[in-house]
Amino acid sequence: MKVLVVEDEPMLARALQVCLQRDSMAVDTTADGGSALEMLSLNDYDAMVLDRDLPVVHGDEVCRRTVHEHPQVGVLMLTAAGRLDDRVEGLRLGADDYLAKPFEFPELIARLRAISRRTGARLPTLLGSGDLSLDPFTRQVSRSGVPLSLTNKEFAVLEQLLRAGGGVLSAEELLAKAWDRNADPFTNSPRVVISTLRRKLGRPWPIETVSGAGYRIVPERVSCFQDDQDGAR
Repeated sequence: MKVLVVEDEPMLARALQVCLQRDSMAVDTTADGGSALEMLSLNDYDAMVLDRDLPVVHGDEVCRRTVHEHPQVGVLMLTAAGRLDDRVEGLRLGADDYLAKPFEFPELIARLRAISRRTGARLPTLLGSGDLSLDPFTRQVSRSGVPLSLTNKEFAVLEQLLRAGGGVLSAEELLAKAWDRNADPFTNSPRVVISTLRRKLGRPWPIETVSGAGYRIVPERVSCFQDDQDGAR
């Protein structure tokens, strides 16, 4: 999950970035509404944490333009203005959710995950393929019922592959979704993470390389027993 944090208070922006990164999210930050709009046009974000009182371009205008120009991006307004009228106005502007300061980080993360489900493809909370399962909320991964320990980046890459539903993701697409904008576009980090993921997930490998295209979760195969029966009919 890739998130843009728009917050002009440096300490809070940094705290948000660290918190979301610990939950395996790729996070970019900016301190004003003008640069936020520019970054939205250049990057593929799943959600945005948006302070309302921003310099250059006010958060209300950022919200309006995001809703019209980037409807796939979920908007969570995060602001000190927590009165009922303020919350209603924020939602009227098009925000998907509204969280007043001070707040608890676990609630923020849960709200972002919920926004991502509503604005993106209608996927179940629990992602999986065959005997492999991943829970974005609890950050638990298991195969054949055996829990697996993944790094934040391994978790993020596996989540993107599972969300693709068997579709192929190129190394560039994985880099755009699971790394922040400071990542070297020529890095081989996606390939390295895929390699370590395969070792941890074990054989038969659930991730396959599609020559010249990228990576995907191997579609569930019909068992040999079923194939034999079908051939006998």
